Amino acid sequence: MSDISAMSFEEAMAALEKVVKDLESGQVSLDQSITLYERGAALKAHCEARLKAAEERVEKITLGEGGQPVGSTPVEGL
Repeated sequence: MSDISAMSFEEAMAALEKVVKDLESGQVSLDQSITLYERGAALKAHCEARLKAAEERVEKITLGEGGQPVGSTPVEGL
């Protein structure tokens, strides 16, 4: 299993989808299920952290008169 902290959001989501598929298949032992569940929880937390980091980089668009975009400011405190 690869290091979760080094995964991109897309890689982590794909790995999480595989974990869910494996768990839903019912073809894994109880011990494997526990290990997969723990990995799934770690993958989910990693995805949430990557999304939060992305949200913090998104800029808030500033609108002027008539609703026209006039600039942007970084979003802080999400």
